[in-house]
Amino acid sequence: YAQRRDRMGNPVVNREPTEQDIENYKRKVEERKAEYIANFLTTLEADDFQKEIIKQYLNSYFDAKTELFKVKYERSFDREEAVKKLDNTHFKELEELISENDMTKIKEMIQGDFDEKEVKKEKKKKRKKRKKDKGE
Repeated sequence: YAQRRDRMGNPVVNREPTEQDIENYKRKVEERKAEYIANFLTTLEADDFQKEIIKQYLNSYFDAKTELFKVKYERSFDREEAVKKLDNTHFKELEELISENDMTKIKEMIQGDFDEKEVKKEKKKKRKKRKKDKGE
C-alpha cells in the first residue's frame, strides 16, 4: 500500500481536525472575507455611508450563501435554484440606494467576475508612488 507524502517527502497522516483547527480555519475565512469585501469596496463610486451599507449587505449575502451550501438538497438543481434566487433577491433594496454602475459591479462580483488581483496591484502602485513622493 502506498502512503501519501507531502512536498518534502514526509508521510501525510490523516487526522480529524481539532476544535482549535476548526476555530483557526473559521477565523481565517472571516479575515479573508473581510479583506475581499474591503478590496471590492475600493472599486465603487459610493460614498462612505453607502459603502458601509453595501458592506453589510455583502457580509449577509456571503453568510446566507454559506448556509445554503450547508443544507442537504435532493438534487443539485435545487441548490442552484436556491443560489439563483438569493442572487436575484438579496440586493433588491440596495438598488434604490446606489448608482446603477455600482449595482452592476456588485452583480458581476457575486457572479465571480471581480478581479481582486487588479485592485491589489493598484493599491501597491499607489503606495509606491506615495513613498516616492515622500522621499523627494
